[in-house]
Amino acid sequence: MGSSSSMEPSMSSFTNGTHSSLNSELEDEELACSMEPIVRYNSYMHFNGHLNDCIERRLCMFFEMMGHFIGSHPWWFLIVPLVLSASLGSGFIFLQDRISNNIEEEFTPFNGQAKMERKYIQETFPGNDSMFSYLRLSTDGNFASFIAASDRNVLTVESFQDILDLDFKVRNMLVNQSFKYSDVCAKVRGSCISNDILEIFDYNATHIGKVILTFPWYHSGLSRFPLYLSLGSVTLYEGTSVVRSAKAIQLYYHLREDDKTKTDLWLESFINLVSKASSASIQVSYSTSMSMQWEFEKSPDSVIYLFSITYAIVITFLIMSCWRLDNVRTKVWVASCGVLSTGLGVLSGFGAMLLVGQPFVMTVASCPFMILGIGLDDMFIMVSCWQRTRVLDSVPDRLADTYKEAAISITITTLTDALALFLGYNTPFGSVQSFCLYAGVSICFCYLYCITFLGACMALNGQREAGNRHWFTCAKIPEDLPSGNSKGFSMCCVGGRYDRMTEKEETEPMSHFFEKFYGPFLTHKITKVCVFLIYAGYLAVSIYGCVMLKEGLDTKNLALDDSYLINYYDSQRQHFSEYSSNVMVAVTQPLLYWKEEDQNQLHSCISNFESLNFVNGTLAWFLMFEQYANATNTNISSQTAFLTNLQRFLNFSPMFKQDINFAGNEIQASRFFIQTLMNTDEGDMMTGLRKTAEDCPINLLVYHPSFIYFDQYTVIADNTIQTMLVAVAVMLVISLLLIPNPLCSIWVCFAISSVIVGVTGFMVLWGVNLDSISMINLVMCIGFSVDFSAHISYAFVSSQKSDVNEKAIDALANLGYPVVQGALSTILGVVVLSMSGSYIFRTFFKIVFLVITFGLLHGLMFIPVFLTLFGICGKWC
Repeated sequence: MGSSSSMEPSMSSFTNGTHSSLNSELEDEELACSMEPIVRYNSYMHFNGHLNDCIERRLCMFFEMMGHFIGSHPWWFLIVPLVLSASLGSGFIFLQDRISNNIEEEFTPFNGQAKMERKYIQETFPGNDSMFSYLRLSTDGNFASFIAASDRNVLTVESFQDILDLDFKVRNMLVNQSFKYSDVCAKVRGSCISNDILEIFDYNATHIGKVILTFPWYHSGLSRFPLYLSLGSVTLYEGTSVVRSAKAIQLYYHLREDDKTKTDLWLESFINLVSKASSASIQVSYSTSMSMQWEFEKSPDSVIYLFSITYAIVITFLIMSCWRLDNVRTKVWVASCGVLSTGLGVLSGFGAMLLVGQPFVMTVASCPFMILGIGLDDMFIMVSCWQRTRVLDSVPDRLADTYKEAAISITITTLTDALALFLGYNTPFGSVQSFCLYAGVSICFCYLYCITFLGACMALNGQREAGNRHWFTCAKIPEDLPSGNSKGFSMCCVGGRYDRMTEKEETEPMSHFFEKFYGPFLTHKITKVCVFLIYAGYLAVSIYGCVMLKEGLDTKNLALDDSYLINYYDSQRQHFSEYSSNVMVAVTQPLLYWKEEDQNQLHSCISNFESLNFVNGTLAWFLMFEQYANATNTNISSQTAFLTNLQRFLNFSPMFKQDINFAGNEIQASRFFIQTLMNTDEGDMMTGLRKTAEDCPINLLVYHPSFIYFDQYTVIADNTIQTMLVAVAVMLVISLLLIPNPLCSIWVCFAISSVIVGVTGFMVLWGVNLDSISMINLVMCIGFSVDFSAHISYAFVSSQKSDVNEKAIDALANLGYPVVQGALSTILGVVVLSMSGSYIFRTFFKIVFLVITFGLLHGLMFIPVFLTLFGICGKWC
């Protein structure tokens, strides 16, 4: 690029001339700001609008000065951002150390009630390694499991023998040539815990026809086995509880938790072994306690290759949209620098967060796709404003005019985007916090590089244009085709034309379309009526979708689509969908269990639990003790008799010892279990149990390890609504300060609210629940939704036209095409995520697509029409 020092004023002349004129304007403006509200307006609204305009004008002057300075010293603003981003990018060396993909930590509420309940259970009822009981686990435990299913009946000799063979291979699998299942298994009285269904048939397939199974409980002497945990899709003989057939058998292999390295190796070997199991009579699906965590950690790798595809698509689109047939005026290099500027923003933002030790959660991997769209949207606005400057002006003056027109609009959208994300940090989900912080900081860097690095690139490109140099060779070329040359020479070696009347670059065809066709069409009275009808339909469908909103993250969605876990969860849902969790109920106060009054209260509370339509039965040590006392005619009506005979009972049933917390001769706390059904929503089940426990006159606590994840149901909706309301309020304040008309600022906030309602409603109709993942995107959508409406609204109130319809047409002519370019670049930036095998990234695509579509609809259709309803929506002072 050639130098234009001869064409540009010196810095001293800029300081002496421009600064003095700007200072004069500032003084006049200060006087106007102090007098005009008294002279011209008597109302607060007038004064407020006048004050806003004063702020906006001063910011315009500041950015005008900045643009002139950058245009005069472009190389500094080109090199410094590169050095800064390279320095901050060094934070990526800590990436592996900062990765935090623990599902519980990142996708469950920090302060969830279930976490406090778990702490109480662990402290009050510590586990006994020698008496393992899955029923009494306070965590998900450490286990492997497989489901053997058949289209007909697994209770045949052939199918059951295949299951026994697979079980034998699992139990005798040698890991690292050093240990087997018996070396790591959870034990009861020195023996590995076994599977009930295999024990009932004594590990012999020929016993299938000799044992009469009863469902859901099978009784054998004094023992009873919960067959609903082992048999799925059971058919009973009519009028009896005798099993006729079953389509699935589920086996569990529980492991100790004292040596995680060893047990993880065994789980990995289990997966390798069972994944190769095949049989003509059964279909096997499998899972382990670590499978979801391991599968979840694979998700980032599934989208890495999509980055290269995305950038290839976006760069191709940029070249096409910024290409001009004029070999001088084409903006190919500016477009390329726009992509580079956005990349520097991501590099700096991520690097800075990694340097300060911020955890990197997998959800952050979608940030670059989003930020690419935001950065390019700003670039299109800058290019559009540059093209409206006078070609014959010096490069610093052209850049000053560009900044004066574009910087406020870009600042508004950046502030709203960043603040919406920073407000989203105030949520109880680690995944949301990490995303919001990384994305918010990256957007700030993206903005910084847009007004420095990209501005410097535009200045250098402007110097090339001023010297009428070819975009590729930088050689001087003629403006018109020399005589005697071919048309091919004209296409390759001629350029630099501009409109001699306006002294500006020639209007692009799309801008001409918005000015001559779309604008007049949109502002026609009949079209306005149609727009209102379209908006009414949009709002009706959106509200309907919001009413159908479902909450909660299905942990199945954290695995990739082709994961073996999907088959396992599908088999569980198909064959074991009747019975749900065994929920602990802890009596957290000392109770006189031998007194009739306390017994009645406890029995009354149990009855209240069993009256719930999703509770199937109760297993309690004191109920079993009462049956034991009645069967043996034992007196337990006094404290001494109760405690003495209780010890005998516990010696006979030692597993119940884990359910009682003794303090001397007093029972400080105890627990019992209730079996739940899957006939109600998980969140409703948990809240229903908690409400029943609260209504009991005895202090009760209900807990199950899955409640850790169910707690999101209790906070996700309220937290999302609260975050969005605060964000909208902040957006309103920013708009009131920076858009010089209060009513138009309110219209911008109306657009935000309207887009949020639309995105929420349509995402539900598209199969997306409200969970921590979609919450990330809804918070992000607050910032995105303001972009297009803010650009158009600001252009509307800044227009010098007097008629409101002409203002709308002028705004669309100036920014309609850049807004469309920004929308398309954002959609192209995320469209490849629709091909991702991860629910997280597909959800990101769906919501960004909805946000951009509805934001574009509001910016180019609804808001221009609504603004024309108020003729006072011009600048106020």
